[in-house]
Amino acid sequence: MEVSEELESGLLTQPWASVHFGESAFLAKVCFRDTGYILLISDLSSVWYESVDTKAVEQRSKELNKRLTVNVSSFLNHLCNLMCPLLAGQPAPTTTFSCNRSASGLILHVKSELSGLPFYWDFHCCPAPLEMVSRHLVRPLIRMNLALQHQVQELISLVLQKDAEIEDYRESGATLSRDRLRTEPFQEETFQQNFMTEALRERLEISAMGKCVASPGFSPSGIRQLLNQEERLTILRDG
Repeated sequence: MEVSEELESGLLTQPWASVHFGESAFLAKVCFRDTGYILLISDLSSVWYESVDTKAVEQRSKELNKRLTVNVSSFLNHLCNLMCPLLAGQPAPTTTFSCNRSASGLILHVKSELSGLPFYWDFHCCPAPLEMVSRHLVRPLIRMNLALQHQVQELISLVLQKDAEIEDYRESGATLSRDRLRTEPFQEETFQQNFMTEALRERLEISAMGKCVASPGFSPSGIRQLLNQEERLTILRDG
């Protein structure tokens, strides 16, 4: 299955979205152009794709929709109008999606209406090549993970600096007017352990519900501590 450079480049700019077909959860992204479309879909165990040009769209539309006589651009536009709301989490109420998985691939069935007549479409997806999986899934995840790690380290450094500033105010005789804002000095090792435990628990809970998980950049407890420090510093400065 050949992939045009135009469709491949367009697909790289599209975000992954979480979709459900029955009880099965998937990640999917799609790109439509005047020349055809490309769909990439994964259940995080396998990755499938389909890329077709206008000639293939025309042939399949004749096979599945014998009563419809519309041009290829109308078919592509209608498919785009069906898939984009699905990926946005707002599928059209008159449209149904279902899928069949096999050792050779995945077929996504679509049933809707066009010009007042039933409209059917099947996406015939085959296993995606390793380079495509790496380009669209593995590399972006690695880059995101590295960026989030950098963000966490920057926030830890900021918390430690604020601890030092608070201690300097305290040694200068400043006191808190609201005792509830008093916090213990930040312990980086303890925070890192709690951070990993909390992140792992969230992953397990969300995965159990069949939802897609995104790695957290900073834990809620870390954010709360940073906000408390900001409020303490304001009081100490004003005092």
